[in-house]
Amino acid sequence: MVELLAPAGNIESLDAAIGEGADAVYLGLKSFNARLRTTNFAWNQFEAAVESLHRQKKKIYVTVNTVSEEKETERLYRFLSYLNEVGPDGLIVQDYAVMRMAQHFFPNLDLHASTQMNIESTAAVRVLQKEGIKRMVLARELGLDEIQKIKSETGAELEVFVHGALCVSESGLCLFSSFLGGKSANRGMCTQACRRFYSAEVPGGVREGYYFSPCDLQLIDQIPALIEAGVDSFKIEGRMKSAEYVGSVVSAYRYVIDHYKEDRKGAIAAGKRMLASDFARTKTSYWYGFKSLEEGVEGAAEKILNPNQAGGTGIYLGKISAIKAAPLELAQAIRDAANPDTPKEQLNIKMAVLSGGSYDPDPGDSIRIHRKDDTGRVSHKIRSVEVDEENGKRWIDIPGGFSTGDEVYLLQIKADSKRYPHVLPNDIGRYRKQPKDEILPILDLTPVKPKELAYFPEGIYAQVSSIPDLFSVQGLNPVRAIVEYNSETSYDLLNHKTVLPFSKKQLYISLDPFCSAAQEDKLRTELLQLVNDGFQNFVVNNIAHIQMLKQTSANMIAGPYLYTFNRWAVSWLENLNIGAFISPYENSRKNLEATYEENVRARVLVPVFAYPALFRMRFKMPKDYDFTFFADKEEKVFKLSSTRDGSFVMPEEPFSIVDKVKLLQTAGFKRLLVDFSKTKVTRSQIKAIMTSLIKAQPLQGVSRFNWKDGFYSPEKIEEYKAANERAAQAKAANQTSEKSSKASKARPNSRGGKKNAPRRKR
Repeated sequence: MVELLAPAGNIESLDAAIGEGADAVYLGLKSFNARLRTTNFAWNQFEAAVESLHRQKKKIYVTVNTVSEEKETERLYRFLSYLNEVGPDGLIVQDYAVMRMAQHFFPNLDLHASTQMNIESTAAVRVLQKEGIKRMVLARELGLDEIQKIKSETGAELEVFVHGALCVSESGLCLFSSFLGGKSANRGMCTQACRRFYSAEVPGGVREGYYFSPCDLQLIDQIPALIEAGVDSFKIEGRMKSAEYVGSVVSAYRYVIDHYKEDRKGAIAAGKRMLASDFARTKTSYWYGFKSLEEGVEGAAEKILNPNQAGGTGIYLGKISAIKAAPLELAQAIRDAANPDTPKEQLNIKMAVLSGGSYDPDPGDSIRIHRKDDTGRVSHKIRSVEVDEENGKRWIDIPGGFSTGDEVYLLQIKADSKRYPHVLPNDIGRYRKQPKDEILPILDLTPVKPKELAYFPEGIYAQVSSIPDLFSVQGLNPVRAIVEYNSETSYDLLNHKTVLPFSKKQLYISLDPFCSAAQEDKLRTELLQLVNDGFQNFVVNNIAHIQMLKQTSANMIAGPYLYTFNRWAVSWLENLNIGAFISPYENSRKNLEATYEENVRARVLVPVFAYPALFRMRFKMPKDYDFTFFADKEEKVFKLSSTRDGSFVMPEEPFSIVDKVKLLQTAGFKRLLVDFSKTKVTRSQIKAIMTSLIKAQPLQGVSRFNWKDGFYSPEKIEEYKAANERAAQAKAANQTSEKSSKASKARPNSRGGKKNAPRRKR
């Protein structure tokens, strides 16, 4: 029987999910999960939930689906030890470090490969099966035929998303939020750059829109076909959604699963009626319904993107036209029911009048308010509606922080009032397990053997996306050149169309991080041909590539999309015969040095210049996206490229630490990457980079990405605030002391003689 898996972002959603018939729930705790902005569960709540759900023969999975920095690995170890003691039914994981630790210390933990791990092929699944992964949560960019292929060729336990919000970028490959300020999607801090408002230069002027805002996934029509394809678990997205949303969606999919055999059309129609109150975003079936990969690449954008709807969210209710203070009793009741993590500003409850919409919201309806400058949006459930008898104006309660002109959208109408049995017992005081202060054993990476890295010499490496650019980067005098393997370069390389400026020994071939079931057989054949032709060095960016090349004599370098933010992740890849690593673009100097001790830094290639792909989309952009450059509200400029291999968004200003090369070399990092991927190499760029290298001077108009400050951290921000407050207090104290001293000097001595001399410290 297929499993229906529901989100539990809080206790109320947990009750709704189980009350409506979910077979299992997934939830996050206070750390190491990709929805850090939701409420999440306390230790005792989680322990009680595990016991209660197991008593009901239900399952519970925990999200541990973020990447960890080296300094966090001991805390990660303690967290896994705690989970091992409590005993959930599975851990949803992204970081290879979790797999490495679980293999060594906690073999009884069942692991599920998160969609963030970017698994979309038979080859990738086979690697994980051999590594003991129990379930694969497939990437959301797959169609029915691809899912059927993976199931038939592997027999693996598969989990598939069927409903909820989508990412416009390929699973696990979005760097946009991180590039804007260290809030990495791979760390659970995504600020949803895809939902933002952008302006673009188009023929005849400027056009504005929510160009990358995706619709929500809805696959209720596909449930029978997916069951017949052998999918084991249907996953509903929504750990940040309301309990009403969770309940209504679970009930709809539960009905179709239970009744489609009796009356397929009738069951689906009934399920859709149950979903009618969900106005969160317009719906899409995304990659379903295409007859070929090429048809999907050409047509998927039209099905997923909705640039004319604000953030892709709901039914337009109008703009706020008036605001006043909320009644004290109402405001206090809303504050009392709010999540503990709610920002103080939002707790300043107001009443507002909306104008310009076609629907009057009622108590119980869920809305989302968008600031007119696009700096933020907040969801809110209406508690009260006041109607002014004199003018008929309807006042609704809204959270603080909004003003007239801000737009309001309907997410969901009030569901039937349902009271679900509580999953947790009333008294959870007896549940007291917490992570302990355990010491993580030291892990040493494999020392470099003599001549082991003969294929990986010291020096500058240059990466490009086209054959002509291989000729252009000769001006950098690279010790090795890296060429992306794409639709254009593959033709040249396979058919020997060009005499290359680098020998096959000097050339690395970098493989695309998205490797789908529809592409893998062709790619495997081509890779074997390339190896037979004499190409020996490959940058692998998806674990499927490891499976494809493992029986060959090729040297494999882990690319920046096989995330190695800690030595435990590095060690897991080492055990798959990977001996060299390209540091992820998001990495910081501090974490890089902490991960690799000096005796293994010869294994690392450090990017010092790049236009990192912020979005990687599996489709061409619609034809009316007739622009290359676009900008956000802060006037940051980005570049859009649409190709046969998909679409890519890059920053206009590159990431560069070229001026830090000597510092890196002194620290033992002597292999440095200048990456021109997805861009055209120019002589002026080469000249500027060479000058920066030689003179150790920073390039103008560049970003440091996370190199200096590292990932955004709420804890770090609080530390900064506390330090600033202490500094301010110390400064105030010093000023008070100085004033006191000056006043004392101005007063005559009360005894008419000299002041007492300072005493020596004894």
